[in-house]
Amino acid sequence: MSDVAPIDSWLLGKLVCPVTRTPLRWDAARGALLSDAAGLAFPVRDGVPVLLVREAVAI
Repeated sequence: MSDVAPIDSWLLGKLVCPVTRTPLRWDAARGALLSDAAGLAFPVRDGVPVLLVREAVAI
């Protein structure tokens, strides 16, 4: 998997964790957006970030 996020870099810069309101970072190994503050990984499906807490997994 590539280090480049499957979503637009401008959008990635605007996204925040729905729990902590802190920035998210792309993790290519997981294929997910990570919230270090919340300890959660949010999936990206077909290029769409799924920022639902019930869909996130603990990291």
